[in-house]
Amino acid sequence: MSDRIVSALRRGNRAIGLACGLLLLATGGLILVEILMRQTPFGALGGSDEYAGYAMAAIATWGFSYALVERAHIRIDLLQRQLLPAGRVALDLLSLLLLTATTWVVTFHAWSVLAKTLDRGSRANTPLETPLWIPQTLWFGGWVWFALTGTLLLLVVVALIFRRRFAAVDAVAGCDLEEGHER
Repeated sequence: MSDRIVSALRRGNRAIGLACGLLLLATGGLILVEILMRQTPFGALGGSDEYAGYAMAAIATWGFSYALVERAHIRIDLLQRQLLPAGRVALDLLSLLLLTATTWVVTFHAWSVLAKTLDRGSRANTPLETPLWIPQTLWFGGWVWFALTGTLLLLVVVALIFRRRFAAVDAVAGCDLEEGHER
């Protein structure tokens, strides 16, 4: 069961990563069109910098989950490589627990930001006057997905620890140690 959960999270986050990459390419294309149009009599489109900022905020929050399931978040492993497998698993569990707890705190506060925007009907203080609930919803959704992904991985890791499947914990939540160091 835990393998299926992790596999589903990896597949889902890879699809999200692909969507984020496509959004990044589209944003780059919009900026390129903006730059090229400045050289023509038609003038600039305007707003590409604003939309690029919104895209980057959304891509970052959704990308955090991808990095989590791919074990790409940076961790300091100086102590970790000196420990026996049980000690490494304990640090992996602590790391995932603290990351997930922090993510839920940030998600709670991100909701506060979005709720105020929705309540006030806030718009960007720019010529486009973008309704801020649109980019903030994408941004908030990324935080929610990150928190849910962390929670599911945490539950999987706890289940694996109870089954004493330390190698599986390492595959789900461990940090990659430099080559030459045994895991």
